[in-house]
Amino acid sequence: MASDLHTHTNFSDGSFSPEELVTEAKKVGLKYLAVTDHDTVEGVKFLYENGLYPDKKIKFIPGVEFSANHTTCDVHILGYNIDIYDGALSEMINEIAEARWERLSEIIKNLQEKNYDIREADVLKVAGGTASVGRFHIARALVKKGAFKTVREAFDKMLGNGKPAYAPRYFPEVDNIIETIHQAGGTAGLAHPLLVGDDELVEKICAKVDFLEVFYPAHKPQDVQRYKIMAAKYNLKLSGGSDFHGITSRFVNSLGEFTISDDIAKNFFEAESE
Repeated sequence: MASDLHTHTNFSDGSFSPEELVTEAKKVGLKYLAVTDHDTVEGVKFLYENGLYPDKKIKFIPGVEFSANHTTCDVHILGYNIDIYDGALSEMINEIAEARWERLSEIIKNLQEKNYDIREADVLKVAGGTASVGRFHIARALVKKGAFKTVREAFDKMLGNGKPAYAPRYFPEVDNIIETIHQAGGTAGLAHPLLVGDDELVEKICAKVDFLEVFYPAHKPQDVQRYKIMAAKYNLKLSGGSDFHGITSRFVNSLGEFTISDDIAKNFFEAESE
């Protein structure tokens, strides 16, 4: 069998509901699955509060993926086996959500000043019930209105860093994220180190975390080997996943297209959670 420890639902920027994601995971034969939505645990809460987790047919790992503050690099920290009701975790998520709403309003205002016919209501309709509303949802709303042909085009022309409608957002510090994940009873790790774009920074973060996402669709064999060596240097567990969003513009189109071995995934599974 195979496993995937990096997936997203429509509670952040994925297209599958949590229930659909779990159903698909069973269908493709995954043994271990981690849901790691961006800056929210609402998808995990949905599974738990609707009796869909734990599940006898799949070993589920509750998770989250936080974006961290850095001036030049894209740093994401994963958390596994977190207490989804932890107070400090909830506080951090609420702060991020509040900042997202402020940023949403600013981007909408920027677009309107550029004569784009878009309102917050249009974005919220696309986003559904998620509290983790971001540029991806704005891009989808713009595509739906016919302003752009694709989400990528919307980012390239208006929403990307430095583009006309761009607005900066709040990110918590790496150390604060790691501390909060640990306080919530979880283990913290660096996601997709190649995408950080700076191995010197990756090493600095490796000295602080518990695991490294070595196996990732964008990682070539030489990258995997380099990060395996780095993980061994800092005595880190190895992790990996597809970063599945259910969106064709992402690295994988289908769940199960990129997987890791069960032997790696089981190192993060806490049987007592069942």
